[in-house]
Amino acid sequence: MIASRRLFFALALPEAVSQQITQWRAEQFPEETGRPVAAGNLHLTLAFLGDVSAEKQRALLSAAIRLQQKSFNFSLDDCGHWPGSGVVWLGMRRAPRGLVQLAQWLRSRAARSGCYQSPLPYHPHITLFRQATQAVALPPGTPGWRVEIDSFGLYASIYQHGRTLYELLENWPLAPREGSAPEDR
Repeated sequence: MIASRRLFFALALPEAVSQQITQWRAEQFPEETGRPVAAGNLHLTLAFLGDVSAEKQRALLSAAIRLQQKSFNFSLDDCGHWPGSGVVWLGMRRAPRGLVQLAQWLRSRAARSGCYQSPLPYHPHITLFRQATQAVALPPGTPGWRVEIDSFGLYASIYQHGRTLYELLENWPLAPREGSAPEDR
């Protein structure tokens, strides 16, 4: 029997931004808010795939390599709490078209490969806390970190020694935006 892996497509955050978010979170939320997500695990999910067989993983890799998508950027300028799922999140008031297109394309390919996709609309966010089941006082604003995205990846969620780690399995570059120099992407 072929083992399956718990996989997802996501955008990695630059390490400096992850560290700034972690510091801001520590300053803005009390310890009892919930279980904080480790700085190294902060990411923006594009498509959750669930438990995927090696065969499905190969099909998804084959589809992802053919993707033609331009790079984009976004500002993390929104914060919220979903009490039902116990998630406190950081996101954006207005997601850029490139981000939404990338997520829709990947979710569509995942569904075609037999990976369940939620019928809920895509809401791009970074999970800050889990198990936040009590009311959470949200900060009045966020620093509005600007994040430049020039690649996306396929990750495995690995649980070992009581911790969840996200391992990058494959990474794909996005095409430069028209009229932008590499340093402006």
